[in-house]
Amino acid sequence: MFEVKKVIGQLLMPLPLSLVVLMGLMLFISKTRKKPYIASWFVLLTTWALSTPYIAQHIIEWDTGTLAAFNPSKHDNIDKIVVLGCDLYPDKSLPSNAQLGSCGLARLVEGVRLANTYPKAQLYVSGYGYGHATSAGLMARTAQSLGIPATRIKQNPNAKDTADEAKMLAPLLVDYDVALVTSASHIQRAKNLFEAQGIEVVAAPTEFYNFKQYPLSRQFIPSHKALEIVTRIWHEQVGSLWITLRRVIDPEAL
Repeated sequence: MFEVKKVIGQLLMPLPLSLVVLMGLMLFISKTRKKPYIASWFVLLTTWALSTPYIAQHIIEWDTGTLAAFNPSKHDNIDKIVVLGCDLYPDKSLPSNAQLGSCGLARLVEGVRLANTYPKAQLYVSGYGYGHATSAGLMARTAQSLGIPATRIKQNPNAKDTADEAKMLAPLLVDYDVALVTSASHIQRAKNLFEAQGIEVVAAPTEFYNFKQYPLSRQFIPSHKALEIVTRIWHEQVGSLWITLRRVIDPEAL
């Protein structure tokens, strides 16, 4: 009964419920125009599949399956810890940590962990924003609230994307041992952009995802989280393709 309740509950969530309703409506649409009808079913079923934890897990393994978390025992020294910006939700009535999205928080917590492991290292927090806040500013204040002295924190609030972050921070990182903290799905593209600026970095990926332990009853029901992760991976693949194209046109572009 518990599993049945869970399955029904999952199917009543906005994403799977919308897909089920659309599929039901498709049954009443005229089938005289076969190609559009078949194409519509293809789009619906593909969206359903890409939104399931089962398919998302295969995509995660293809994309980040060989990545491992940063292991301090393999790195005696780190001089600079660079935490790249991510999502934020500015609201002056909330503390800084509550204005950071899950992605930003995951990256910052890993940065703080490394800052505690390497007490002499500087912590660089980066990222643009909107309204009254920047990703860099929110992460800096949150890091201070977690015990990192303000004197150890450097902000880079003007970078609008990863390419900007690499270009702006590169002059400050030359000849130092640098740990680059970002999401697992983002680390390869970010590392590529920093190394293009002549900065050798040690990857410190975080925000890993794994649906393997999901019960079978949830593996094939669409989930907004699974679709979000697939979307992020798609975004990174498109971003990497864009970098390749830009470099073909202009080797000095990125």
